[in-house]
Amino acid sequence: LSIIKGWKADESGNLIFRKTARNFNHPAATAGKICVAEVEEIVPVGSLDPDGIHLPGIFVKRMVLGAPYDKKIEFRTVRQREAA
Repeated sequence: LSIIKGWKADESGNLIFRKTARNFNHPAATAGKICVAEVEEIVPVGSLDPDGIHLPGIFVKRMVLGAPYDKKIEFRTVRQREAA
């Protein structure tokens, strides 16, 4: 069983990954007999650019639409400079 996380998928299971998710999701998906993909958005077939698909739908057996994600962004904070 392979469990992977994708950014966007169409109804056929074709997946697009974002950023560092492209590193090992493809090999992990092809390594297992069953691949379950959690995605942030599912779009109709034909909505994705064929050249931009990172994992063909033939490897994905099940898709799960994830709950709304809380985008946590860290900000660099520094203390104020003191007057000299």
